[in-house]
Amino acid sequence: MRGRNSPGFVHKGVSRLPDRALLLMAALIYIFLYAPILVLMVFSFNEARSTQVWEGFSTRWYVALWNDQSVLDAFYNSLIVGGTSTIVATAIGTLTALALTRYRFRGKSFADSTIYAATVMPEIVVGVSLLAFFVAVGFGLGLTTIIIAHVAFNISFVTIVVRARLSGMDESIEEAAQDLGANPVTTFLRVTLPLILPGVMAGALLAFTLSFDDFVITFFVAGVGSSTLPLKIYSMIKFGVSPVINALSTVILVATMILILGGSRFFMGKEDR
Repeated sequence: MRGRNSPGFVHKGVSRLPDRALLLMAALIYIFLYAPILVLMVFSFNEARSTQVWEGFSTRWYVALWNDQSVLDAFYNSLIVGGTSTIVATAIGTLTALALTRYRFRGKSFADSTIYAATVMPEIVVGVSLLAFFVAVGFGLGLTTIIIAHVAFNISFVTIVVRARLSGMDESIEEAAQDLGANPVTTFLRVTLPLILPGVMAGALLAFTLSFDDFVITFFVAGVGSSTLPLKIYSMIKFGVSPVINALSTVILVATMILILGGSRFFMGKEDR
């Protein structure tokens, strides 16, 4: 039996110290990340215009948000841009990931490098280059140019996410389907796509989030009357932080959490089956 002073003896309290320190550090990090968001949500219900002094509960800023047509138009534009660019980028990115994973062709290494380079390229460089391109070809700036720009930078992110899903998939399943008489299109639609659907949906959600939240690239390629929500919020902040912005941020946050929780429950239910 080992004594207290023997080399192999470790006190239970001492062994738990690293675990407690890790939990404390994790708690502090979560507080640092989410405390400002919680404060923003609380002050969206403040009676006064002040964002620093609480003067009573009220929903007046949500009513003001609902009656602010310019904010609603910007939100509608963001939904159009985000939804359209997500659909197009997800389709192209999924097919690109399939080509890079399943086929060998000349220039594959260059294509690989290009996909990954696009994800780390500074947004200001992308925005300026796209603006120069649209001006050079005489394409008028508006919602269409914003959608094209968002598709351009979203394709890489979707490709990387879907490719990660494809790399862990057993190719013998596809080969078995083709041995049973399925052509490549049928194999993709009936076998490959259902198996990689979680990766496709993850790439689509990432693409929509990046598109909905983008400011820098959108700032360069947006035309008159095509303001998205980030651009609208930026123009509002120039005159001070309004509680309407707090209310808008709270609505977006709650909607995002509902989508995340709903998507998680949907995919967990499919995996349980």
